[in-house]
Amino acid sequence: MTAPSSSIVPAERITQAILIVRGHKVMLDQDLASLYGVQTKVLIQAVKRNIGRFPADFMFQLTDQEFANLRSQSVTSSAWGGRRYPPYAFTEQVVAMLSSVLNTERAIEVNIAIMRTFVQLRAMLASNAELAAKLARLEKKYDAQFKVVFDAIRQLMSPTVPAKRRIGFGRQRDRS
Repeated sequence: MTAPSSSIVPAERITQAILIVRGHKVMLDQDLASLYGVQTKVLIQAVKRNIGRFPADFMFQLTDQEFANLRSQSVTSSAWGGRRYPPYAFTEQVVAMLSSVLNTERAIEVNIAIMRTFVQLRAMLASNAELAAKLARLEKKYDAQFKVVFDAIRQLMSPTVPAKRRIGFGRQRDRS
């Protein structure tokens, strides 16, 4: 099932905001705030007022090192400028909680779009894993039968070493 075209936020924008941090797919506070149409500090204040809804395995603050790594990977640093603290990272599970603490119509619509995007990403990953497994099985099955072909291709691909030609002047031999 795909997201309706009338979604308030394009799926591509959401997909670009999803990062892998500490082995979790997360979205940073500033990206979520932008999607929800609020300032980052407003989002963080709402979270802190309702901290019981946001356990540590659903939300965490990046370390200074993680934050520095993210900034160095970002093409433009202007989006990160002026922060006094490292951003908070929110997992997929916390997105539903965010719409309830922000309590706006836009938050609900954005929440739905984000959840649909995460579902699509999971489906794509599952299909890619299936394809990789099929390819590995085929490779194992036919590897012995096509070994001769693979060897011939490798031989054709390897560069030939040209015969060395002498450089410089030499004595001309008598030709009889």
